[in-house]
Amino acid sequence: MALYIQHFEDIDRPALALLGGKGAQLGALSRIEGIRVPRGFCVTTDAFRQALLRLPHIGGLLDQLSRLGVEDRDRIREIGARLRHAIEESPVPENIAIEVEAALRRVGEQAAWAVRSSATAEDLPGASFAGQHDSHLNVIGLEQVLQHIVRCWASLFNERAIVYRMHHGFDHRQVFMAMVVQTMVFPRASGVMFTADPVTSNRRVASIDASFGLGEGLVSGLVDPDNFRIRDCAIVTRSIRNKGVSVEALPGGGTGQRAMDAARRFQPALTDEEVLELAQLGRRIEDHFGSPQDIEWCLTDDGFHFVQSRPITTLFPVPAAADQDNHVYISVGHQQMMTDALRPLGLSFWQLVNPRMVEAGSRLFVDVTRALASPRTRASQLAMIEKGQPLIRDALETILQRGDFIKTLPEDPALEPPATTPVAATEVEPTVAAQLVARAEAELATARRAIEGKTGLELLDFILEDLEEFKRFLFDPRSFQVISAGMDALWWLNDRLGQWLGENNAADTLTQSVEGNVTTQMGLDLLDVADVIRPHPVLVAFLERADHDGFMRELGELPGGREAQHALQAWLDDYGMRCVGEIDITRPRWSERPSMLLPMLLVNIRTFEAGESRRRFERGLAHATAKEKELLDRLATLPDGEGKAAQVRRMIGRARSLVGYREYPKYAWMSRLFVYKQALMAEARRLADAGVLDDVEDVFSLRFEELREAVRLQKADRRLIIQRKQAFETSRRLFPPPVLTSEGEAVAGAYRRGDLPPGALVGMGVSAGVVEGPARVLRDVGQAQLQSGDILVTAFTDPSWTPLFVAIAGLVTEVGGPMTHGAVIAREYGLPAVVGVPDATRSIRDGQRIRVHGAQGYVEVLSEGSTPAHLQ
Repeated sequence: MALYIQHFEDIDRPALALLGGKGAQLGALSRIEGIRVPRGFCVTTDAFRQALLRLPHIGGLLDQLSRLGVEDRDRIREIGARLRHAIEESPVPENIAIEVEAALRRVGEQAAWAVRSSATAEDLPGASFAGQHDSHLNVIGLEQVLQHIVRCWASLFNERAIVYRMHHGFDHRQVFMAMVVQTMVFPRASGVMFTADPVTSNRRVASIDASFGLGEGLVSGLVDPDNFRIRDCAIVTRSIRNKGVSVEALPGGGTGQRAMDAARRFQPALTDEEVLELAQLGRRIEDHFGSPQDIEWCLTDDGFHFVQSRPITTLFPVPAAADQDNHVYISVGHQQMMTDALRPLGLSFWQLVNPRMVEAGSRLFVDVTRALASPRTRASQLAMIEKGQPLIRDALETILQRGDFIKTLPEDPALEPPATTPVAATEVEPTVAAQLVARAEAELATARRAIEGKTGLELLDFILEDLEEFKRFLFDPRSFQVISAGMDALWWLNDRLGQWLGENNAADTLTQSVEGNVTTQMGLDLLDVADVIRPHPVLVAFLERADHDGFMRELGELPGGREAQHALQAWLDDYGMRCVGEIDITRPRWSERPSMLLPMLLVNIRTFEAGESRRRFERGLAHATAKEKELLDRLATLPDGEGKAAQVRRMIGRARSLVGYREYPKYAWMSRLFVYKQALMAEARRLADAGVLDDVEDVFSLRFEELREAVRLQKADRRLIIQRKQAFETSRRLFPPPVLTSEGEAVAGAYRRGDLPPGALVGMGVSAGVVEGPARVLRDVGQAQLQSGDILVTAFTDPSWTPLFVAIAGLVTEVGGPMTHGAVIAREYGLPAVVGVPDATRSIRDGQRIRVHGAQGYVEVLSEGSTPAHLQ
């Protein structure tokens, strides 16, 4: 009985740890009826382990490698080379070589073989590792097979594979290599098939790349392949390209390029009939594995052969639906300025607040299909989205224009327009905002008192009851009316002043330094904390070295530290419930990890002088006052100037009294959420102490109702928790599309503007002004090393980024609209800002000089810069 060999026909169950990803998939693939796989076998990971046993010094090298980060490229290259050299210098152990020889005879007297790597961290649902390890075609004879097995073993430690593992969190010491040895197929055509469109992610559209000869030419990029897209058993697009070369097997082994005859270069590699047959076989493979597949195929005179099938790892999941109808979903994360993945506890809290939210890829979406299908609600839905997210509006209109995806419903008088339809500004009194804030503060104080001492089921039941009370505030129609009235006032001012005076985005200046914006006040208050610390060089030096959350205790022991400690603690009492990605209750809050504040606090200390908070507010107020006077004076010269000026004066007052409230409901929600979190973490510690949970933070991997069951039964499903953690790690590497259909299609919108300079990056202008300066491309607030005059370029901002806004000269984000966080704060601080710029963090390099046109909505790149660290 062979110890180190498994033939494909003997593989009857998944065996990833033994056969690696490719070997396990090929074993399953070969058992699908009607799917032909070239005969072959796997050399198991046990063989690899035995080979390494003869190289005891490798353990030390792996330990060194495991201590490195992605940025340590020179050391990665050096240690990887030493590992590969050690493995390549050691031949296949004799007992394994004997089994390989016997396996070759069992498969048949073949002249040539394909020898392919199959790592245990390869062809997985969350990480494909495609092309990271070696494969060799047309290998002739036993000796060559053995040599190429060793070369493939060594490829586990090439630089690209090492870095890929680091990016995906794999332990180098826990990844092993199996080998696939197959009979060589000499095809007339070969290629790759995706059973879901790799560009749009549409699950109903298959995409086939095809070229003449071996697939090596296509995979390596030597050949520009034909492409066919198939939907519902019909070819919807075909692109026949100039296939200048093909890769063919050489008589003595290996492969080589051959120039194509001129007459064949533009001939299709597949006939239409072959394309449709291949697509049907691909669907059969997809059905077997239960997910869209990336399939490698070959076509010989006797039909199609399949040499690999792996899950497509880049597709964003589709929300589950209770029916088979078409659905259109909008990303909640794009509305909330946090497109990162949420853990299960965080997801479930949002769904407790709004059960209409559906989940996919650890993100939340809202199904807008019915609102778009009804003529009664479609126009208002699109109009509301247009004002906040024009790209999403364009994407929705793209879907509607197809005509057949969303079927128009008959008129239903009972169906009301969306509850958030803007209400006329004249219907809301400014005092309503103050009343709502007072009510929320009182209810928060009541909740804090009531939750004290509650544990177990009593605690969880209280949270559910209290959530219902908070929802009455959150969905109070008056709250929507205040927000809508403030937005209406802004749009009214921009529209009328544009018509009457030719002013663009005048409201941006008119609403600088408004009262009552809790988020802008947070940034100004942190400037005041910096004023307390700045006079004490010992404190500044201490904070520059501080790298742990215990610094708050140590701070009070230094000269001037007690006053600094009190100032920082007072700030945390007001704002410590916030953090990066705050909409996820599982994220650490500033009060829990105050060291997260230090980069922003140090920027304030280094950049500004005492009193900056007061000066900044007064400067913004002066700009707003001067702009108001200028506009009113100009209006007075127009026909009916007095009437127009009176309307504008009244609307300016309304806007300044209401727009600050826009930030408050989220602040109230975060405050309430933190009360719950503190109590839940205490409960989680009790569960961990009782052995119900292995770790306190395991609670984050349970939905609220599952946590309640764990408390009730004093038992948690540990396997579920492990699965959830793994799923979260997979999800966090995906980016959610702003609009997603039930077919899995990510529909991108466009601005459709032709009035821009060549090369300009288009977005949405949300805060007027033009500014030029160096781009500071940031993905993480903790990386903040800003200097005065920098322009912040990032994917999105939430309130946790606000303290940085006092130090920057302008803002560019990939996600956002005129009333999302970054836009509101930029206007109040008088910063030119453009949001919704697709791929801004990749199109703009750190250090490049850029010009931001905040009113016109575009960005110009003026000079070269360094590559952002996160893209290196």
